[in-house]
Amino acid sequence: MSKNQPLLGCIADDFTGATDLANMLVRGGMRTVQTIGIPKEIPAVQADAFVVALKSRTIAASDAVEQSLVALRWLQQQGCRQFFFKYCSTFDSTDAGNIGQVTEALLTALGTTFTIACPAFPENGRTIYRGYLFVADVLLNESGMENHPLTPMTDANLVRALQRQTSKKVGLLRYDTVAMGATAVREHIATLQQNGVTIAIADAVSDKDLTTLGEACADLPLITGGSGIALGLPENFRRAGLLADNGQAAILPVIPGYAAVLAGSASKATNAQVDHWTAKHPAFKIDALALASNNHIVADALAFAQRYIDTEPVLIYATATPD
Repeated sequence: MSKNQPLLGCIADDFTGATDLANMLVRGGMRTVQTIGIPKEIPAVQADAFVVALKSRTIAASDAVEQSLVALRWLQQQGCRQFFFKYCSTFDSTDAGNIGQVTEALLTALGTTFTIACPAFPENGRTIYRGYLFVADVLLNESGMENHPLTPMTDANLVRALQRQTSKKVGLLRYDTVAMGATAVREHIATLQQNGVTIAIADAVSDKDLTTLGEACADLPLITGGSGIALGLPENFRRAGLLADNGQAAILPVIPGYAAVLAGSASKATNAQVDHWTAKHPAFKIDALALASNNHIVADALAFAQRYIDTEPVLIYATATPD
């Protein structure tokens, strides 16, 4: 493969999700470059995949669409063959957007009429069955996500949730079909398309299901979902003779300097991670409300970091409970 001719072009609606996706692709043997926003220059590296990290999850839907289309055009200019729209495994969105609107816009821009939506990530406890999203053993709307301050998820039925965001018909690719293998999935996709479905929520309860879906969707110009669905994508390129299995995907250049951890999510998981960190390591808590009226907080955080960062990483966080 020649320089800057990646196979997969990814658009992520936030930075941490982009990192999850890049990690998944590297685990699958794809040399992956993640960018913060849309680069002004073409990275002078060889890559099998590019992941463009936006911050579009909770902005106005029209702005999210515009940014995503700019990212798509950049990825097309790099020569990507297939495209991936990545969002959270808890389907973070509202009835006003942004998953449905961005997906619809990307489909139109690519001149295609069908894709799947699969935020499942079984490794992290996110599974989909009969269109309902579970977080561990409870429905999405009972997981704490119903209290999210920006994107409260009060409906675990993803078919209903997504249909409220798009004018296109949303359908369901049920688990009993996925369990029958990639051929059965492809056949059912054809049936869904005949019935006017443009976006299908895809059930998945295991990594095997994600691999099956990835294989079945090898020819789709656009795939959407959480980072878990990327589990099955590298092998498609490998089967097509486009991806070398050279074992070098995870090699990174050594980056000198210090390390810091930044956290701002209000999720239960992040709160637990912050509690775990602060029990043994230095941390600086930012009061988000105070930050609005106190321009000294940033300087205070930097001064705090200076005291510790030459001996160990520090945490600077604004994480709090949703209220």
